[in-house]
Amino acid sequence: MTLKLSEDLLAGKKKVAVWGTGYIGYTSMAAFASRGVSCLGTDINQRTVDQINNGQIPIPNLEYWLGFSPAIFVKAGLIKATTLWKEVLPAEFAIHLICIPTEKGDEPSNVALVDVVRKIAKAERATDPRLVIVESTLTPGATDNVILPEFERAGLQVGVDIEVGVSPRRDWFGTAEKNVYNLPRIVGGTNPATARKMSEVLKIVCSQLFVAEDHRHAELVKSIENAYRHVEITLANQLSRAYPSVNMTQILRLVGTKWNVGTYHPSFGTGGYCIPLSSKYVLQGAENKSALSILQETVKADLEQPLLIAESLAKSGCKSVGILGLAYKADLKVHILSPTLAICRHLRERGVTVGVNDPYYTGEEIAKITGASVFEFPEGLNRFDAIAIVAGHRFYRTISRDELASKLKNAKVVLDNMEEIWADFNLRALGIKYFVAGDRGWLNFFEEEKVAKEVSAFPP
Repeated sequence: MTLKLSEDLLAGKKKVAVWGTGYIGYTSMAAFASRGVSCLGTDINQRTVDQINNGQIPIPNLEYWLGFSPAIFVKAGLIKATTLWKEVLPAEFAIHLICIPTEKGDEPSNVALVDVVRKIAKAERATDPRLVIVESTLTPGATDNVILPEFERAGLQVGVDIEVGVSPRRDWFGTAEKNVYNLPRIVGGTNPATARKMSEVLKIVCSQLFVAEDHRHAELVKSIENAYRHVEITLANQLSRAYPSVNMTQILRLVGTKWNVGTYHPSFGTGGYCIPLSSKYVLQGAENKSALSILQETVKADLEQPLLIAESLAKSGCKSVGILGLAYKADLKVHILSPTLAICRHLRERGVTVGVNDPYYTGEEIAKITGASVFEFPEGLNRFDAIAIVAGHRFYRTISRDELASKLKNAKVVLDNMEEIWADFNLRALGIKYFVAGDRGWLNFFEEEKVAKEVSAFPP
């Protein structure tokens, strides 16, 4: 049965329906299409759908990550998109990939998940049960408490009329080597037969699959692995706050030389869909939340980090701050829980004028999302007496030292999240305080003389 399904997909007899064409959904379509499997993605955004159907990549820099241009597969009819979700309900769509957001703001949310499951439940009945694979991150327990009950309420018997499994994506979109094919992936079905079928389908695009005991265990893996990182990243930030007189970035790099310890870097705070929400997913699904005090404190400390950045800038006497990067990470167009959002809010609350630049967003998008003014790079840098580099986009490296110096005549301080994009320019020689997150005194640079006196206890 399972081999028959994969053979039918490769032969063009069956198709893949993809719910949501963001980072996960679009790259799933591209991966399957590159193997000759026909995919139809459904999305609520007409502009995204039009871009996909015109052979354009709707997300910046994805061609680099994919390693190929999906345009040829659009032309071949293997990649299509629609806003009309009923178009993916015919029986020929044997596989349904759920790739929708499972968060709203800064909290886990099942609203979109419930909507999609109810729509899939309306699909035409077929001889063989449809296979639904959830690629989105789920709150532990969501399959049992949300997905399966919705199918059952629609009169579908799970395992007979429809098959359900969980296989969250792990991709790191900033690195071409960490893509759908290369990264190990977890598979968990509501029964062993479903897990086998999932494995046969996903082997088309994934080189390494690990089968979990069931869907419940597969659900937990994604949230827990990211919660581990959340704790470690937050610890790096707390260490830089606890030891302001040392270069904590250097210390953590040396710590990372030990074979069983990762290398972490202090930052302005975590952002994106995965890391900052991971602890909340685990806490929300826990049978005993009180046992997870570490995660509770991690969430609290992580939320405080952007506030500390804003306070440092405000205490320094800066009246205007220019922020480079609305996105939470370099060369992505993702502003979900970006530190920029909280930094903007806290600065404005302290009477500081804020401007934001991001080459991946239009001025209208930036103004709507942040409520701040918009400025051009590099021309607009002279408007500010402080610059905070949240996302180290490659675009910000295109400026020469002399040009940058001419555009920073009014700047007293530059805070760099962690990319060190202007570290080689020796801005301090120009009278500008330049700090990378984790540097000695980076959060109390307004008291630099005091910090300097403490350095003797921690020589470089």
